[in-house]
Amino acid sequence: MKDILPIDNQFQMMALPYEADALKVISANTLSFHHGKHLKAYVDNLNKLLPGSGLEGLPLSEVVRRSEGAIFNNAGQVLNHTMYFEQFGTANHEPLPRMAALLQRDFGSVEAFMQQFEQKGASLFGSGWVWLSQDADGRLVITQQFGADNPVRSGLKPILTFDVWEHAYYLDYQNRRPDHLKALWQIVDWKVVENRL
Repeated sequence: MKDILPIDNQFQMMALPYEADALKVISANTLSFHHGKHLKAYVDNLNKLLPGSGLEGLPLSEVVRRSEGAIFNNAGQVLNHTMYFEQFGTANHEPLPRMAALLQRDFGSVEAFMQQFEQKGASLFGSGWVWLSQDADGRLVITQQFGADNPVRSGLKPILTFDVWEHAYYLDYQNRRPDHLKALWQIVDWKVVENRL
């Protein structure tokens, strides 16, 4: 995971690495709200909350590890959403050989991993995230994180995430969260994911 550093003690809004209408399974309308309004609000709120917190100038993952309350909620959502939007694209939609080998080692097959990942995302009650992370021994694990939580708080290295807050999918899929999760495999850029190992 490449950490996000503040510039002059302010975190910056990430730019999408693709055109808003390029992903197909996530509409430009959803991206305009999810990226353009939700993420922007988290970035703006975090920057307002940081002065005087003792967390100024720290990388974003450290802010997430050390903070609580409103700072944690906004910092977690900035980190989570940045990783989420960065991992999609219009190429590399199959796991690369190294990633495929790790998924087979730890889940039996790529298909078994995808099924488990979708099931964890679909069964998470309420709002949150489903993550693929790497533990200290290099093993891959799937976790459910509630609210703004992120695996870095548990000492894991996050490498892939699907957002299961309703704002991520409701305009396109209404209450069909499982359909949304299954569709996202069509746009995962596995080169980005593998580079997070």
